[in-house]
Amino acid sequence: MKTTLEELQAFARVVSAGSITAAAEQLGQTVSGTSRALSRLEQKLETTLLRRTTRRIELTEEGQAFLAHTRAILASIENAEEQMAARRTQPAGRLRVNAATPFMLHAIVPLMPAFRRAYPQITLELDTDELNIDLIERRTDIAIRIGMLTDSTLHARPLGSSRLRVLASPAYLAARGRPKTVASLAEHELIGFTQPEALNQWPLRGPHGDAWQVTPTLTASSGETLRQLALQGLGLVCLADFMADADRAKGDLVQVLARDTADVRQPIYAVYYRNTRLSARIACFLDFLAERLSLAP
Repeated sequence: MKTTLEELQAFARVVSAGSITAAAEQLGQTVSGTSRALSRLEQKLETTLLRRTTRRIELTEEGQAFLAHTRAILASIENAEEQMAARRTQPAGRLRVNAATPFMLHAIVPLMPAFRRAYPQITLELDTDELNIDLIERRTDIAIRIGMLTDSTLHARPLGSSRLRVLASPAYLAARGRPKTVASLAEHELIGFTQPEALNQWPLRGPHGDAWQVTPTLTASSGETLRQLALQGLGLVCLADFMADADRAKGDLVQVLARDTADVRQPIYAVYYRNTRLSARIACFLDFLAERLSLAP
């Protein structure tokens, strides 16, 4: 039979307290319970640890040797518990976060200096991917997902939403003119996604509602690549506000067809597996994003 923590605690406390009665009181146990724990320990070790008399308790030679090991074990456990408690008050450890490149660059990275100052003991690992990844396979703690969720194995925390707009650079508009109607897009260069096809539905009102399916003349797999192409004046593009707000504020990109644009917003979630216990480092990162991200509700 293996020694238990209760038995080690009883042994160490009896030695430090000087009696079984005093040890039981300090441990919040009965005298008989403490005495039985001590007896079980000696039986398992097949040796006498303490000489008991009516006046005092003395360590045997074997007891003296075992006491050193016992105190080391109890100190190690106490230290581990203190470290776990410290992690709850001061989160620490490695945190792996995955997001699409545009969201990582425009939404998360600008917040990281403040996060690092607030949580210096967290080691961040930021990973980008344009497709939805398997969190377990990639050993990811948190993934940021944009759009509707379909994976029921994930727990999702809403972070907000971001409106979609059709944009172009002033240089492109000067060269090709501003589209006057949704139908006139057929006369323009359109920049869109390679896949999935649903991302090439722009939030423009037409005969089929608030979604206008476009056929891009130039495609890329990353929203950030689309943004850069639009900034170079290569065509019209549909981008989320989190990616293009700064460009619009500076005048580097201009919204077109504003009157024909429906208020369509992409929901943004932080996701992690349902069977994942929410550690302090994950919880603090989620709270930090929710408080600092400039996203519409």
